[in-house]
Amino acid sequence: MYAQFVKNTRHILTASAVCLGLLGNAQAQSAADQAVEAAKQYSGVTLNVLYEAGLQPLDPKNFTGPLWEELTGIKINVIESPVDQMFTKAMQDYRSGSGGYDLLNVIPNQLPDLALAGALEPLDDYVDKYNYHEELQGIAPVYRDNQMKVEGKIYALPDDGDVLILYYRRDLFDDSANQSAFQEKYGYPLAPPETWQQFSEIGQFMTDTYAPETYGAGLLRQPGNAQYMFQERFRVEGGKFFDPDSMSATVNSDIGIKVFTEMRAENSWMPPGVEQWGFIEAFNAFLAGDIAMTISWPPVGRWAAGYGKGTEALNWIPETKVADKVGYALPPGGTPELAVGFSLAVASGSANKEAAYLFAQWMNSEEISLQRVQLPYALRDPFRTSHFASEEYRSRWSNAGEYLDVLQKGAETGLLDLSLLQTDRYEEALRQAISRLWSGEDAKKILDDLAEDWDQLTKRIGVDKQKRVYADWASKPDAYP
Repeated sequence: MYAQFVKNTRHILTASAVCLGLLGNAQAQSAADQAVEAAKQYSGVTLNVLYEAGLQPLDPKNFTGPLWEELTGIKINVIESPVDQMFTKAMQDYRSGSGGYDLLNVIPNQLPDLALAGALEPLDDYVDKYNYHEELQGIAPVYRDNQMKVEGKIYALPDDGDVLILYYRRDLFDDSANQSAFQEKYGYPLAPPETWQQFSEIGQFMTDTYAPETYGAGLLRQPGNAQYMFQERFRVEGGKFFDPDSMSATVNSDIGIKVFTEMRAENSWMPPGVEQWGFIEAFNAFLAGDIAMTISWPPVGRWAAGYGKGTEALNWIPETKVADKVGYALPPGGTPELAVGFSLAVASGSANKEAAYLFAQWMNSEEISLQRVQLPYALRDPFRTSHFASEEYRSRWSNAGEYLDVLQKGAETGLLDLSLLQTDRYEEALRQAISRLWSGEDAKKILDDLAEDWDQLTKRIGVDKQKRVYADWASKPDAYP
């Protein structure tokens, strides 16, 4: 079914490009068309593009890559990598001088590390040359303002609307018996939780009412995922990661201890074994109707509604039992974690920098990106104002408009992942702390150890160097609520 959509889209876009070429200067060209026309001079070149392994590369392999070659004569060679190795591979390629990559998918919180090391090409001159400033303004604020620049220079084009939002069972929340019983017990209406206390009370109520068939919630508890949940919740409650003057870690504050304690307490009314749940476990449980709430990335919202059913690349997804029952909301606190995401950057060691930039501008442009974010298998999530407003997208399933409205709210209030030099080392220490939390150790002792680990990391990297990067990150409008 969706293969035909891709085929039709390619024909439509190709026809559009031909028509614009015939019109010449009769009307202003879009950023996509300018990129195509300029890129034709590089026909015959092959661009090496680094992508996260899995579903992500199906975009350039099946859709944008073949279409770009058809329009410009430039071939796209996709190089796949596990997501946790992408930073290392990009840095190693730069330091070796091998020039193995032309275009990089960069996780935004790793952008400063790569840019300040010299691994990324500044893009300001290209943006000026190919008149891309106006279309950049169409990218939703939280991505545009925070995932594009390092110390005032453009190093990447924000290209993925990752954000953790709340999914809930509308049928259970709208049930009149549940509403009456909940109101009587807690004194406020049953609705998507706006605070973490409400989340816990609603979850406990649903578990008491429906378990073991359905539990109140099941969250991302595997430490690699749960660390994003902690980053969000810690800041929602008022926490700060570091003292900005001394760069001493403050993650072990009373707020941190409160959040850790509450996170562990919630597991008692979630499904047994939830401490080991990652994306797949929570996703499968929600589709099966086993949980009333979860918090996860945007693909959950569209796949749970049945979008993409019948697509070969998605045949691993179990049959959804909640297709007409899914509700969408911001998580408690209203400032969701962006949690990973991707930006497009040009490798400084590339021999084809301009051609790589033009491919990035074309993919990232308003008209092409709208097609990409509707590919059900490719995991690129809406990130432009036009994506959220698209009547085509809003018609994809019965309440797709509600889904896109919530994503747009998240794109206005979302919180940035912590971004430092060697961020991965700080995150690894946090992951280890969460593992200890699930094993039952004392929350204060865990966080005191975490703060000490972070302080030692900062000293090894250099307090002044890290302070500079943290100050740049913390000054952005969505670092803290």
